[in-house]
Amino acid sequence: MDEGPSSVDEIVVTASRIDRAGFEAPTPTVRLTAEDLSVGARPNIAAALNDMPQFRATSSPQTTGTNTGAGNAPVDLRGLGISRTLVLIDGRRVSSENDLNSIPSILVRSADVVTGGASAAWGSGAVAGVVNIGIDRRFTGAKIGAEYGISSFDDAEQKRFEAAWGTDFLEGRGHFVIGAEYLDNEGVVPKISRPRIGRWGQVSTNDGTGRFVTVPDVGFANAAYGGLIMSGVLSGKAFNPDGSLRDFDFGQQVGTSTVGGEGPSNDDLSPLVTPQQRFVAMASATYDVTDTLRFTADIRHAKMWNDYIWFGDHNRGDLQISIDNAFLPTAVRDAMTAAGETGFTMGRFNAETYPRIDFERVTTQATLALDGELGGGAWRWGAYYSHGEFENNIDTPGFLLRTEYAQAVDSVLDPATGQAVCRVTLTNANSGCVPINLFGLGAPSQAAMDYVTGTPQQRSTTKLDVGGISLRGEPFTLPAGDVSVAFGVEARRESIDQTVGELDAAKAFRTFSFSAMSGEFSVKEAFAEVLVPVVRDLPVLNNLEFNAAARISDYDTTGSIWSWKVGATNEFFPGFRGRITQSRDIRSANLSELYTQTTTGYNNINDPAKNQTVYVLNNGGGNPDLTPETADTLTIGVTYAPPSIPGLNMSLDYYNIKIDDVITTIAPQDLVNRCFNGNAALCSKIERNAQGDLIRTMSTYVNLAEYQTDGVDAEISYAAPLDRFFPEAPGRVTARLVGTWVNSLTTNDGVSEIQYVKSQGYSFGLGVPEWRLNGSLGWKGDVFGANLRARYISAGDYNSTIKIVNNHIGSYTYFDLGATADLTRFGAQGVELYANATNLFDRQPPVGSLFSPYYDVIGRYVTIGARARF
Repeated sequence: MDEGPSSVDEIVVTASRIDRAGFEAPTPTVRLTAEDLSVGARPNIAAALNDMPQFRATSSPQTTGTNTGAGNAPVDLRGLGISRTLVLIDGRRVSSENDLNSIPSILVRSADVVTGGASAAWGSGAVAGVVNIGIDRRFTGAKIGAEYGISSFDDAEQKRFEAAWGTDFLEGRGHFVIGAEYLDNEGVVPKISRPRIGRWGQVSTNDGTGRFVTVPDVGFANAAYGGLIMSGVLSGKAFNPDGSLRDFDFGQQVGTSTVGGEGPSNDDLSPLVTPQQRFVAMASATYDVTDTLRFTADIRHAKMWNDYIWFGDHNRGDLQISIDNAFLPTAVRDAMTAAGETGFTMGRFNAETYPRIDFERVTTQATLALDGELGGGAWRWGAYYSHGEFENNIDTPGFLLRTEYAQAVDSVLDPATGQAVCRVTLTNANSGCVPINLFGLGAPSQAAMDYVTGTPQQRSTTKLDVGGISLRGEPFTLPAGDVSVAFGVEARRESIDQTVGELDAAKAFRTFSFSAMSGEFSVKEAFAEVLVPVVRDLPVLNNLEFNAAARISDYDTTGSIWSWKVGATNEFFPGFRGRITQSRDIRSANLSELYTQTTTGYNNINDPAKNQTVYVLNNGGGNPDLTPETADTLTIGVTYAPPSIPGLNMSLDYYNIKIDDVITTIAPQDLVNRCFNGNAALCSKIERNAQGDLIRTMSTYVNLAEYQTDGVDAEISYAAPLDRFFPEAPGRVTARLVGTWVNSLTTNDGVSEIQYVKSQGYSFGLGVPEWRLNGSLGWKGDVFGANLRARYISAGDYNSTIKIVNNHIGSYTYFDLGATADLTRFGAQGVELYANATNLFDRQPPVGSLFSPYYDVIGRYVTIGARARF
């Protein structure tokens, strides 16, 4: 029979609370070592995990996005959303939720990925699975490292430095370890620095079929640098920097877009990859109070910060200019007078006031834990408490103030002085208004720009308090072996306090503002799990075990809800095992989903009702009436490790996840599509003007009817000394092939069902490829080592939810190459040099794949570095 642990060292089985040595949970688990995670020298753990086929990156492999979420590095199993993948550190929840940028890579021992529901074991949020980061708490000695990286475009320059130190104290009863890393990445600015990314977009074919086509060099047709006259006798004229006029080159005009010509675009200025700096540190101390009682204390601190250009606050054909405007050039006024006009409409690309984001995200979490034994090791107990705080502070200077801008634009000549003043100043001398000249790039004075712009501000603190007590052991023995149980209680409280600037609170900005948010929830939980060995050492039933778990979660917002799991494993013959689980998993709404006030953003929408692409305001927000979502998850699989071939392991698993009452925001494009398909309820979240043009969408959180996915995961790995094949050959070889086939990924709003498999180029949709494969081959000797990896993505579409003429994306294979050299033999004890090249052959991404979740938008990226251990 299996023996229980003989010390208080914790055995973490990520898919289960049972900690019996040798126990293999029935839920599929993928284990990645620190060496596995280092392949490709990715900038964070999330980026390394996103190379695995079970994950969907929320953006490209290198970037964390360029919106207000910049600096985060979440993971998303199955493409079901980052809120459905639970991230743990050594089995405990982390503050800042799903953000692996806040964990120092140098202390990471492993990452265990549960690719199935695990709510009964770990609680809400584990619908798609769990990522458990294991920390090397027993590291002894010191190690340092330095790394430099740059792309084939000579940008995205990155510098990273790391260090760790560990030592025993108090005659070996205690151990202390600390690790830290600093990263500085200059990003990729602007988007047009990649020829297949910036200024690509979809425009209508205008052939009456409702189809769109993806084309390059797309810009605004209703705005120009310095101003574009949109009505009257001078319509189509643009202002030069000196105020004179020119004919605006529209290229091919399609609705409000230009193809070719001189139409401006945010892509001309805003970044593709966010510049960012990051500092992360973690310290851990353990102390054996007695031989059966251990005390652990951890503290983790992370800070991410930088600033960069964001998106412009432009006038898209909505500026009203009067003939008596103080700055209007004489030639323009004369032409209007001759035509009998008193004003015109203008569009302006306001490059002089281009907003920036200045962000700072700070995470601090401290944990205290006690682990002990009872009954000579037959029972193990643990208790812990953790407090974490996550600060998200953002300033975005450069946004236009609604009232001040309108008053400054409405300028006239003061009859008394002949000087330009705001019209409001004629009746209110103390208005403080500064008139603004908008006729020509660079025309606005600095004083006017200071008057008409402000800084949206957000200060947010999210707090996590979580604690629990558990007891694990083997209460009795059956003929087939020990029965193992685990049970315990946990409590968690999460709160958020988000304040905004006075101007945001007053809704003083014309297009964008932050919203205040405040709220909290608490949950009390009890769980139990049992492992029963049923049959052992019989033909076909060599080791049949039954596993079951249940959890009751009592939320002060939505009441009580159950989650459960039943499963079984069996060894049919030596090395060949089968496993099956059926689980009911849950996820309660998080703080943002419950309490977010109105958010503001803009999206390009392909409008099937008008057959045109439009740039549309989108308002989001929370919903305190959300109900918990429930998921039914089935996994069936086999593993095989043939005794006759040591080092060979194979697994094959089918998964089926069906989520009801899905908590989600419906993407603006999907809102429009579903309304067009007949969902009248969702049409209420879309606004059109009198002409039927789309002017606003509202993507607040809702409970959608159903979210479903199913597919197959497969893995084969092999490791052996090279002399097994070639006598006296040095070193050890490793090979691994991991693949995922997705049969379906659908959402159903009760009226229409949308299939997202193969819809894989659109970053803000839900699409996943049908096939993803990751194969690697490595060799490591006493001095040198090398590894080659291939990442395959099957063919699909850019976005299958809309009709695009050139929608198809062919299959892609990326190659990554790495090499190491241990210099110990050359007198540099403990020193290792390494180099990596990802996207080795510089494969260009599909056209228009901005922030692609799968395709490499950076190009070949080379890193070199050195590590030393003492």
